[in-house]
Amino acid sequence: MTMIGGEVAVGFEPVREAFAENFARHGDIGAAVCVYWHGRPVVDLWGGTADLDTGRPWTRDTLQLVYSATKGATATAVHLLVQRGELDLDAPVATYWPEFAANGKAGIPVRWLLSHQAGLVTLDQPVPLTEALAWHPMAAALAAQRPVWTPGTAHGYHGRTWGWLVGEVIRRVSGRTPGRFFAEEIATPLGLDFFIGLPADERDRVSRMVHSKPEVDFTTVPLESIPEDLRDQVIAWSDPNSLSNRAYTVTDPSAIDFNSSEVQAAELPASNGIGTARGLARMYAALIGEVDGLRLFVPETLMLATKEQAAGMDQVLVAPSRFSSGYQLPTTDNPMNGPNAFGHNGRGGSLAFADSETGIAFAYIMNHIISGDSGARAGTLVCAVLDSLSRQ
Repeated sequence: MTMIGGEVAVGFEPVREAFAENFARHGDIGAAVCVYWHGRPVVDLWGGTADLDTGRPWTRDTLQLVYSATKGATATAVHLLVQRGELDLDAPVATYWPEFAANGKAGIPVRWLLSHQAGLVTLDQPVPLTEALAWHPMAAALAAQRPVWTPGTAHGYHGRTWGWLVGEVIRRVSGRTPGRFFAEEIATPLGLDFFIGLPADERDRVSRMVHSKPEVDFTTVPLESIPEDLRDQVIAWSDPNSLSNRAYTVTDPSAIDFNSSEVQAAELPASNGIGTARGLARMYAALIGEVDGLRLFVPETLMLATKEQAAGMDQVLVAPSRFSSGYQLPTTDNPMNGPNAFGHNGRGGSLAFADSETGIAFAYIMNHIISGDSGARAGTLVCAVLDSLSRQ
């Protein structure tokens, strides 16, 4: 039996039970979950193993890379700049980043970068990984790139390029790298254990990820055996030249070892945020209300930041998706905890979000990265949170 550490407030015991169940039945190796309710923590749990090779246990202060759940933190940085009047989402990107106007992109507004409508999901010529980690070569390549669809006419998940695109706007406007801006303006004031660009002295706290393939690889199954509503998606993932695959081949080599110290130390604002569930949940709690007297967004900023900007069939995911200006919005496949939630999930199962209607801010992180994870582990915990709220 996995030892579970931490605390739950009275009435939230179902979350502890669901968390333990994830280890017993759903494949968790090391994980943490944190829930804030109306600005106060009501769940803060952790358990399992942080490093299978050494047997190092997951502790209260274990850090975890959360892949695309990082995008929620980066979007928060953008909206702080908007709230301060330093950035206009409806202004052309080229207003702040003149080189971006190349190849027909002069009219693309910042908002379309945030909502995955810019058509810059891939590169004609991948950038060497070492140069991409150094930032400027990738930013220059994206500035020169021609969109793969007419911007504003469709949306498609910019899984990797989003971080450099949005991050370069943050850098141009604030004069600071996105990781430094987040650290100074968000993490430090709120006391968050969350980094975009891991400091060297934090490396020993990071959990080591374990990657697993799905039980069934649909790309190897005869097409006629696949449910009709999944066939277009399977065809896309089976084609190396599809946008679904090209969106993840923007570096050379395209495979990135997110366990490596070099990758974790770099700033990849789309995908290499590293922190605790407590840090993510606390950030989201400060978006919808006060946390220990601090609030990041005024109500008007929150409303504008979470307003739907793109919805429908995603050109990359080949499935329905919904985005505000930087955050994911609920869908059938990613319900979060209701129609008013906003946040972001991450590759393999992590999820963080907030909902101003219920007052909930939630974060679940884990080191067992299951390809094609449908959110079952996070979903089990969210259901337990809703069950707990019904008992209050």
